[in-house]
Amino acid sequence: MDIASRADLDVLLRRFYTAAFADPLIGPFFTEIAGTDLDAHLPRITDFWERALFRAAEYRRDAFGPHAALHTARPLTAEHFGRWVQLWHASVDGLHRGPVADRAKAQGERIALAMLRRLGGKDASIAGDGPGFIPLATLELRRAA
Repeated sequence: MDIASRADLDVLLRRFYTAAFADPLIGPFFTEIAGTDLDAHLPRITDFWERALFRAAEYRRDAFGPHAALHTARPLTAEHFGRWVQLWHASVDGLHRGPVADRAKAQGERIALAMLRRLGGKDASIAGDGPGFIPLATLELRRAA
């Protein structure tokens, strides 16, 4: 079944962030550096995704600012964004199939690439080699096809 509502997004995002918080590579960015409170974060990030996928919610926050602060505390690399994409895809695929789910995955890929480039400059490396890493270069290939 496809992503069809805010309730679907809430379940999906809770699943994703539970995995992300527990992940040894990107989890510390959420738990140690940002000290993210999942219950406080979920309504805001659900607004973001509801706006991105359904044009239905108000989202007037600066999505880049918190990532820039994290990057200042500990640099975010292609490997971090690749893991984020990997977990995002797995979370979406584990719950949903359809055009909105496909759009959610594609949007996640665009966000990862845009954040990496904005944080690291236009020459930011999209290479990485960690375990389970999805090279962001493959996303570039997919977009070019």
